[in-house]
Amino acid sequence: MPFLIIGLGNPGSKYAETRHNAGFWFLDRLAEKAGVSFRRSLRLHSHVARGSLFGHDCILARPRTFMNESGRAVRAVLDYYKADAEQVLVAYDELDLPPGTARLKLGGGHGGHNGMRDIFRHTTDHEFIRLRIGIGHPGHKSAVTGYVLSRPTAEQERLIRGSISDAVDVMPSVLDGELPAAMKELHTEKTNGL
Repeated sequence: MPFLIIGLGNPGSKYAETRHNAGFWFLDRLAEKAGVSFRRSLRLHSHVARGSLFGHDCILARPRTFMNESGRAVRAVLDYYKADAEQVLVAYDELDLPPGTARLKLGGGHGGHNGMRDIFRHTTDHEFIRLRIGIGHPGHKSAVTGYVLSRPTAEQERLIRGSISDAVDVMPSVLDGELPAAMKELHTEKTNGL
């Protein structure tokens, strides 16, 4: 069974460089590593790529639905590949972590993230691996929507992309089923200048 790696974001060039698309940025790096390209799948409501990543058969999926409707696409991908939760990683932006920080975790709640909340609505087993990519918080709840849908500053983007590189570096351990080792390595990384 292939390992499924799903990155969350919003489709379209308007959102491509926004903070909310950090999950897509992560997938782009993995696709580059695997030497694969995404193709549109109407059935899966996603852009999908399949290839060998660090010696493992992997499916990379970028939902074509908007963030707050991510669950429909994720459910379609999980059903099509008959995936068990332990063979799934979902990557997404995290307001509660500063830029330059990425964290892995297994299971847990949706943390108020709209994409994750919708995934919870469409699935029953939530014990999948999460990669939370820190984007920082604007400081006030009322500013969150504009913040996540705007482009980070050059320095923030450097930090975010640095943490994504750190996450890519620990993927061999994740794919080998050594999540605690991957977590230890990622969580003790330098914070890319912060």
